[in-house]
Amino acid sequence: MIYGSGREWLESANKRVVLFGMSGLGKTYLSNMLRDAGNWFHYSIDYRIGTRYMGEFIADNFKREAMKVPFLRELLMSDSVYIASNITFENLAPLSTYLGKPGSASRGGLDFTEYCLRQNQHRHAEISALLDTRHFLDRAIDIYNIPHFVCDSGGSICEVVDPQDPQDPVLTAMERDLLMVWIKGTEAHTAELVRRFDRAPKPMYYQPQFLEDAWISYRVEKGLQEDEVNPDDFIRWTYARALAHRQPRYEAMAQRGVTITAEEVSQIRSPEDFNALIARAIDRKD
Repeated sequence: MIYGSGREWLESANKRVVLFGMSGLGKTYLSNMLRDAGNWFHYSIDYRIGTRYMGEFIADNFKREAMKVPFLRELLMSDSVYIASNITFENLAPLSTYLGKPGSASRGGLDFTEYCLRQNQHRHAEISALLDTRHFLDRAIDIYNIPHFVCDSGGSICEVVDPQDPQDPVLTAMERDLLMVWIKGTEAHTAELVRRFDRAPKPMYYQPQFLEDAWISYRVEKGLQEDEVNPDDFIRWTYARALAHRQPRYEAMAQRGVTITAEEVSQIRSPEDFNALIARAIDRKD
C-alpha cells in the first residue's frame, strides 16, 4: 500500500484513493462530499466511460432512433439539429440506456448478440478509463493544483479485472498510484439493493461467462426462446446472482488495500471524518 500507517495517511500532502464496491453503498456520496470541500479532485470512471469512450456509440444510437422519424431525419440530414447525450456525474442514464437489456424487442429488449456487443464495448471502455487514472492524477496537480484525489469506480470494476492475478495490469496500476478502499456491505445492504433494483431495474455490465451462463439458465428455467424473454424480468432474476458473483471478487481486490463498511460510511459527514476512517482502516489492516 502507498501509505504505511494511519499517521502517514493523515500527514500526507497528497491523499489518493480509489473507492470500489457495490453500487449504492456510498462511493459517489463520498466522492461528491470530498470534491465539494475544494481540495479533492473527483475522477468518475462511469463519467469517463460515457463521455470519452462510449460517447460516440451513445450519440449514434440516439441518431439511429431519430432517423426513424421523418421530421427528425430531414433535420439530421441537413445538419439542422445536433444530437448528443448530456451525461453528468449524477445522471448516467444515457450510458445505461445504451447498454440496454436483452430480450423481446416488443418489450424494449435487445437481440442478445447486439447486447453482448455493447457489453464488450463497455468492458474495453471501463478498462481504458481505469488506466486513465494516472493521467488525471497528474492533471489534478499540474493544471488545477488540487492536492488530493478520489477515483469513484463503477460497481463493475471487479468484472473487468482478474483479482487473483498478481500481475493484473489494471489492479497493478491502481495499487501503485492510489490506496484501494473497498466499501463492504452486509447481507441487509444486499437485500435492500435487490429490493431497490426490483422497483426500478437498470442496465448493468456483467462478466462475459457469468452473463452467458445466466442467459442460458434463465431461459431453461422459464422455458423461453430468446425473443420471448421479458428484459426487465431477466435482469431482475440476474441481479442478486450478480451481486453474489461480485462479492468474492471485491474481497480479493481488497487484499491490495483496505476495507471500510457501509455502516461506517453512513456516519461520515466531512472530509475530516473520511480521513479519520481511512487512517483507522489502514491501522487495522494487520
